[in-house]
Formats: sequence, C-alpha cells, structure tokens
Amino acid sequence: MTARLLLKNTIKALLAAAVLLQTGCLGAVVGTAVDVTVEVAKVPFKVAGAVVDVATPDADDEED
Repeated sequence: MTARLLLKNTIKALLAAAVLLQTGCLGAVVGTAVDVTVEVAKVPFKVAGAVVDVATPDADDEED
C-alpha cells in the first residue's frame, strides 16, 4: 500500500511540475498572438496613408 501511495504522489508532483513549466510557453504564444493582432490592425491605416500620399500632390511639384 505504501508503494502505491508513493507512486500516486510522484505522479501528482510530476503533473504539477509540468503544468508550472508550461506557463512560460503559454505566455510566449499569447504574446505572439497579440503582436500579430496589433500588426494586422495597423495595416488598413498604413494602406490608407499611402493612398492619401499618392492622391495628394506635393507642394514641390507645383513649383515647376
């Protein structure tokens, strides 16, 4: 009976250690997902700014 109890406690300790070690990986995945989301949200504004730059004549061109 003591060996069985020792085995159960060992398995519980290993599972707890595995869960605690995985939190670093989870943080990296969440951080990457947030970075990608922010970059995707910036794209329409960059495109709109480029369109405005192309559509708006420069002051230097009018002097010629």
